[in-house]
Amino acid sequence: MHTQNAIFPKNALSLTLARTMAIAAIASLSLLSACSKPSGTAASSDTNTIEINIGHAGPLTGPQAHLGKDDENGARMAIDDLNAQKIAIGGKTAHFTLVSMDDQADARVATTVAQQLVDEQVNGVIGHMNSSTTLPASRIYNQNGIVEITPSATNPTYTQQGFTNAFRVMPNDVQQGKALGQFAVQELKAKRIAVIDDKTAYGAGIAAEFEKAVKASGGTLIGHEYTTDKETDFNAILTRIKGMNPDLLFFAGMDGQGAAMIQQVRNLGIKAQFMGGDGIHTAEFMKLAGAAADGVVASLPGLPIEQMPKGTDFKARFEKKYGVIQLYAPYYYDGVMVMADAMKRANSADPKVYVKQMATTNWPGVTSTITFDTKGDLKIAPITVYKVQQGQWISLKTVQ
Repeated sequence: MHTQNAIFPKNALSLTLARTMAIAAIASLSLLSACSKPSGTAASSDTNTIEINIGHAGPLTGPQAHLGKDDENGARMAIDDLNAQKIAIGGKTAHFTLVSMDDQADARVATTVAQQLVDEQVNGVIGHMNSSTTLPASRIYNQNGIVEITPSATNPTYTQQGFTNAFRVMPNDVQQGKALGQFAVQELKAKRIAVIDDKTAYGAGIAAEFEKAVKASGGTLIGHEYTTDKETDFNAILTRIKGMNPDLLFFAGMDGQGAAMIQQVRNLGIKAQFMGGDGIHTAEFMKLAGAAADGVVASLPGLPIEQMPKGTDFKARFEKKYGVIQLYAPYYYDGVMVMADAMKRANSADPKVYVKQMATTNWPGVTSTITFDTKGDLKIAPITVYKVQQGQWISLKTVQ
């Protein structure tokens, strides 16, 4: 039985449908308007303002989200500070906006995100966090003339590709791996050293540089095992390493896995000193590892934050607003500031114009006075080695 026409006469039904379609059309236009983002240096409704969009890409979901959000917050604080300063670019007051996207710490997602940021016509990109995402994304930014500053990807290849738009505000793996390898042999007096890396661009890169430094310092490498950045059970490879009787075990990977690994190391009765790079130097590592974290040694590029030129002030302001600094937030802050400084000196937010000023950067940042070599790496790149003692990372030595 068709009751619709009995309830709604034909003419009334047609009128109702027409009204519904008109409302839907208006709603669709409103939605499109609400979802659109300003692109490039689009003029503001205020003719005295220039809109500048800074892209950010990193893992905002998944097991590394705590690091990605930390990075995003560092960049966002810089954006807020820049807007408060009301700097002039091209004769207009610059208004900065952060366009943040989630690359999930996945190389394939990162290339999609990179293209999206290009399509958004951002004026520059701060990121990505991981070397494995930064490397493929950097090719897309280079092809489209977008300036990219990574505050955390440390694989040397990034600045060895010959891209004139690629910069890094953190020491690379050559610098960090060398410091760690020398410290392991010369300071910790390790004689039998085993290595585990997670096969990512970061893990493999820092492991290779660590091994070179160990050999150059007279140390002995007794084994190298491999895992992935998704694994959580390391008992098989740790059992093999236990049979080698190492006095130091170096893990090249990130904090979540490092925490699970050190617990399994202790459960297996392995007495070796546990050591890692900046990937495990986080508050999250200590939280996840618990008591097993005590005595772990790791590095962090740069000076201890208390010794950074503006570190104490940054730490107080950041932690009041966002909570404990996980790892890279100060570097993301500096990355944004360095980019804005180049724009100001070029008097332009066009990346094809201000990129020329990046090479002459001399920025008094939070982490250091930032200057770049011809490849886009830091000219001055100190590395600090830390040890976990009673739930805190305590600095042991800074190597220039």
